[in-house]
Amino acid sequence: QVQLVESGGGLVQAGDSLRLSCAASGRTFSTNAMGWFRQTPGKERVFVAQISWNGGVTTYADSVKGRFTIYRDNTKNMVYLQMNSLKPEDTAVYSCAASGSRWSGIDQSGYDYWGQGTQVTVSS
Repeated sequence: QVQLVESGGGLVQAGDSLRLSCAASGRTFSTNAMGWFRQTPGKERVFVAQISWNGGVTTYADSVKGRFTIYRDNTKNMVYLQMNSLKPEDTAVYSCAASGSRWSGIDQSGYDYWGQGTQVTVSS
């Protein structure tokens, strides 16, 4: 089992930055690929970014490429999502997810554990 707790969400203005954090506990964290997904009311949860177990491979949704950065600190069991140049369309609940594998992709089915999510609201 892996428990995930997100933090760092909030209300910001367009153009601002936020850093989301995800604290992991439970089974060995350093062997899990990690991902961030987001969801808005009435819509499906969508992929944002993922990072392989050692940070060597990262993947981003086209909508956030160049603005968001995912990184991890395996010594602290933490994964982060640095979000710059935020836009109103980035408004969503952001959830952290852990895969059971060292590598994972953009599909939700590749992730076994999920956090509760943290709200990010970007005003125009």
